[in-house]
Amino acid sequence: MRILLVHSHPRADSLNTALRDAARESLEAAGHVVEVRDLYAEGFDPVLSAEERGVYHDVPDNCAAVADHVESLRAADALVLVYPTWWYGMPAMIKGWFDRVWAPGVAFKIGEGAIEPLLTNIKRIAVVTTYGSPTWLLWYIGRIDRKLMGRGIRRLCAKDCKVEWITLTRMDQRTRAECESFVARTRAHFRRW
Repeated sequence: MRILLVHSHPRADSLNTALRDAARESLEAAGHVVEVRDLYAEGFDPVLSAEERGVYHDVPDNCAAVADHVESLRAADALVLVYPTWWYGMPAMIKGWFDRVWAPGVAFKIGEGAIEPLLTNIKRIAVVTTYGSPTWLLWYIGRIDRKLMGRGIRRLCAKDCKVEWITLTRMDQRTRAECESFVARTRAHFRRW
């Protein structure tokens, strides 16, 4: 498969960077072609400008500023997202990537009464994320991020698109050994792809 791996963390020495590398290495070892888009390293601007919002529904002008990201997304068979969950949701950087790149004419078309998915090339999505919260609190608040991905983003992909979650909770209380174990678990997960 051709896999688009999108990474979003501001620090190169973070656990999330180690998770990105583990996922990439395992996927490549399994024979997949992996394109890594590191949003912070690229200096990606997550802000949908007033000008971009003004042409948001004007296909193809709406994607001129992010054409390289659109090309990467359209070429992918699967999507792997690696990011920390902050305040129960995606960091602004990756949310902005969805806002700017998953635009009309790329991710969807507004039809008669319904949204028509356009990213039917994407048949699998995996999210690798860390939470500061314990599992019970995530359950209590309703796992907002999983709902967004499973009910919203997945809807714009292939009809039978599978969504997988690889998570570590209570991130701020974990030992180095527990973090290393999570990296190993992530590596093993993607070896089976």
